[in-house]
Amino acid sequence: MNKPTNDSLKDKAARGFLWGALNNGTMQVLNAVFGIILARKLSQADYGLVGMLTIFTAIAGSLQDSGFVSALVNRRNATHADFSSVFWFNIGVSACMYIIFFVCAPLVADFYHEALLTDLFRYYSLGFLAASFSIVPRAILFKQMKQKELAQITVTALLVSGIVGVSMAMGGMAYWGIATQGIVYTSTVSLLSWIISGWRPSINVTLRPIREMAGFSGKMLVTSIFTQINNNIFSIVLGKFYTKDEVGTYNQANKWNIMGSSMITGMVQGVAQPTFVQVGTDNARLCRAFSKMLRFTCFVSFPAMFGLALVAPEFIEILITDKWLPSAELMRILCIGGAFLPISTLYFNMVISQGKSNIYMWNIICQGVLLLLAVVAIHWLGGGIREMVIANSIIIIMWTGVWHWFVRGLIGFGTRQALRDIVPFLVIAALTMTATYFLTVGISNIYMLLFSRMAIATGIYMATLCIFGAKILRESLGFLLRRKG
Repeated sequence: MNKPTNDSLKDKAARGFLWGALNNGTMQVLNAVFGIILARKLSQADYGLVGMLTIFTAIAGSLQDSGFVSALVNRRNATHADFSSVFWFNIGVSACMYIIFFVCAPLVADFYHEALLTDLFRYYSLGFLAASFSIVPRAILFKQMKQKELAQITVTALLVSGIVGVSMAMGGMAYWGIATQGIVYTSTVSLLSWIISGWRPSINVTLRPIREMAGFSGKMLVTSIFTQINNNIFSIVLGKFYTKDEVGTYNQANKWNIMGSSMITGMVQGVAQPTFVQVGTDNARLCRAFSKMLRFTCFVSFPAMFGLALVAPEFIEILITDKWLPSAELMRILCIGGAFLPISTLYFNMVISQGKSNIYMWNIICQGVLLLLAVVAIHWLGGGIREMVIANSIIIIMWTGVWHWFVRGLIGFGTRQALRDIVPFLVIAALTMTATYFLTVGISNIYMLLFSRMAIATGIYMATLCIFGAKILRESLGFLLRRKG
């Protein structure tokens, strides 16, 4: 591969990171604005009711995708027939799943001992059905690394759905407003994806592409299901053994943690797999590309998530009132583990790009089983939500090492290089937040405390990187200045 092509790929990846940052940053700002309004208006129980259903629609989303999106991205010469076959397959699976959900809704309500969930589940599941129409058009945009177009779709859908959800909540429709917000969001995404991608399915459908991709996609499907179980295990356990208010408190803490980590994870997810696929089988180039992405991920993730943990109490009280303060401590713990999620995302995207869906699958399954055993053991021993959240963060951090072990075997990315890429940003961010805490601990005004901690932490972190001559800081600023020019 010649140098112009190499430079073109670097520039495309950099633009992908930039648009991924803008997209996810805007998403989190909009989510925060609408989330603040809803949290002030609604109760913990309202959030708890919808939170109990999240696991079911999340697993259904994995089933409707069936792992074929990742398979299509990895398929170097995917044809129109391939995309059409996957599209109609997704529609069929989604229709069947909605029928099952409609029939089984009373069983879900009985499981949680909440009669309200029967009608709410049937209604909430409509969003999952609407989402099936956007999967292939979005996969095409993702494969082509059109992050700008994906950003436009997402931001528009968030604006429309947020306005609808807030309007319904203000009208006294409580949890129905939250459910409707999700339905409007997925419907808007589907509509805009069709318009912007310009893709249309063909009527002639063949099962050949489905059979050819079944091995890879099947493993991705199992992995996706376990990922959703891992992400929502607390909603299941808390919904079964604790009150709606406690479920709502946890969901509020996790919501802000996810907003923070998703912004960075989305940047990585948007470009990592297609970039690694285009680099090809040259392990030396893969290691260089991976190392640079790893440094950038750590450069952003550790200060952002550790900083969010630092200001959690002030953040919660100012934005959504002190009725949600019990969630601040949980949020702090979740953010520590959340700082490592973007790093894990980068690692498993490398594994997927190498066609090793079996490694990805078994890693996620083992991590999920370990988390489930930890949660059950803690509950059996009399521990509470706090102890479960601590165990969750420890497992996330520990599993980063497991991902590295496999990537090292696949492309030869050494442990010393990984530590050189990760540890400096980890240590500097941790010391920055510790110093900022002690420098501001005497400030009594909550607004001044929040502002001071954000300003001081940013100044210390950037100054420290400048002093030590961090290359990734120079490269990031240089790219932004070139784009501005």
